[in-house]
Amino acid sequence: MPEYRRTNLSGGSYFFTVNTLGRKPLLIKDPFRLALHQGVVLARQAYPFTIDAWVLLPDHLHCIWTLPPGDSAFSKRWAIIKRHVTQQCNLGAGSGMSRSSSRRKRHEGGLWQRRFWEHVIRDEADLRMHIDYIHWNPVKHRHVKQVKEWPFSTFHRYVALGIYPLDWGSVDEHSSLTTGFGE
Repeated sequence: MPEYRRTNLSGGSYFFTVNTLGRKPLLIKDPFRLALHQGVVLARQAYPFTIDAWVLLPDHLHCIWTLPPGDSAFSKRWAIIKRHVTQQCNLGAGSGMSRSSSRRKRHEGGLWQRRFWEHVIRDEADLRMHIDYIHWNPVKHRHVKQVKEWPFSTFHRYVALGIYPLDWGSVDEHSSLTTGFGE
């Protein structure tokens, strides 16, 4: 059995990718979005963290969190969030959904992939690159043609703060991407 090693940087910033099981396109539907929001609130009450950037797509999400000094327990936070969404959306162990024997043995529901991907943010340049990646993702996956058209991201917060111009992530007539962060 593989041994999964997670980086534990106390008080660090982390980029995450979390997928639905089988890439089911459920996450932007109202019940799932509401349950996800509630799950984040519950996790933040138990284990505080800052959300630096976030994008929610139909079958996955990307986000960057910063944990408090002395804390590296991001897996506990994800467990709370994923469990809450699964329970609220009735996709838990008793949902009747077809699940593998491995998922039944672990009492896992049918919504989330078992694991998630994390990356420790190394420096300011790495942070900016990952924030850009998060906000560009709906265009990359062809859900919209311009970043500003996607409602399920922190892009609009960044525009309000003056970090991005509203047309960031638009392709002009010369096919060059308008970048952000004061460039």
